[in-house]
Amino acid sequence: MLPLARALEAILEPAAGERWSPLSGDGLLAVDLAGEPPVLETRQWMLARTRLARLPCVTVALVESEAANASSVLDCFDVVARSPVEQDLVKDAVRRAPLTSLALVQLLRLGEALPIDHALTCESLVYSTLQGGPEFARWLAEREPPTVRSAEAGPAVRISREDGRVQLVLDRPATRNALSVEVRDALCDGMGVVVADPSVTELVFSGNGRDFCSGGDLSEFGTLPDPATAHAVRSTRSPARLLAQCAERAIAHVHGACIGAGAELPAFCRRVVAREDAFFQLPEVAMGLVPGAGGTVSLPRRIGRQRTAWLALTGRRIDASTALEWGLVDEVREGAHE
Repeated sequence: MLPLARALEAILEPAAGERWSPLSGDGLLAVDLAGEPPVLETRQWMLARTRLARLPCVTVALVESEAANASSVLDCFDVVARSPVEQDLVKDAVRRAPLTSLALVQLLRLGEALPIDHALTCESLVYSTLQGGPEFARWLAEREPPTVRSAEAGPAVRISREDGRVQLVLDRPATRNALSVEVRDALCDGMGVVVADPSVTELVFSGNGRDFCSGGDLSEFGTLPDPATAHAVRSTRSPARLLAQCAERAIAHVHGACIGAGAELPAFCRRVVAREDAFFQLPEVAMGLVPGAGGTVSLPRRIGRQRTAWLALTGRRIDASTALEWGLVDEVREGAHE
């Protein structure tokens, strides 16, 4: 932890990129924004902002007061911690997966300035790169063998239409509607129809069973032959791309677990209605991956880059009321969804 004055002095040094890097130094720069800001010339402030935004490490600002909240460099940090406890959660995440953590924050920095489609391409490229990395390999080696399940009968996604309203219902309750290849392809089929048909005025996206979606199907993780092929698959069959194209017509009704893709896909929709029991979580960094169902694109556009980074790095859950406060959902309702 460095005070702001010392941190700015350090990042202005020529070797700052070597000092803060998971390869040659520290994978995290933590800065306490308390106290009076240093006196710097305008040119130095601009250079400090540029350097801070380009460091090859995760940058965390500790903000415990209104004065610190008003810092002129606050927006340059990857994560804002509101307490030492929050800061330690980020530090622990970076220690466990330094390469993945760096890839995540660099992806989020880049995605802010890109159109949605280009940002999704970048997400897929980063995700694919990490699939060939040591942290994902470690997670695969350490995890418990995936459970072999019997195939569920019926369509993976129930698709129905009444006049201009199309409903897509995830219907694999035994797997908590995990986003398997089967579910992904069915979603692409349904969303492709909506994208192609302007007479569809409303898309309603929901899930059957006790959870909306528990994220990617873990039994399929690591089964693609190579990262290049994995990127080609995501570029060809992407529910996120299709949903983004019809987002203004889309409403998501979510409940129970909204993990990984279960939080990432609804965030594209024009409106998200959550049941009181809904909770949201991005667990991918601990697996050696970044969110790969569009979350590095959809969530920042709803809750900002820094909150997205905090969720992804820490893997912490937030409940429906917090999601409403942050803007991840637009309404919280009691009881069953429509």
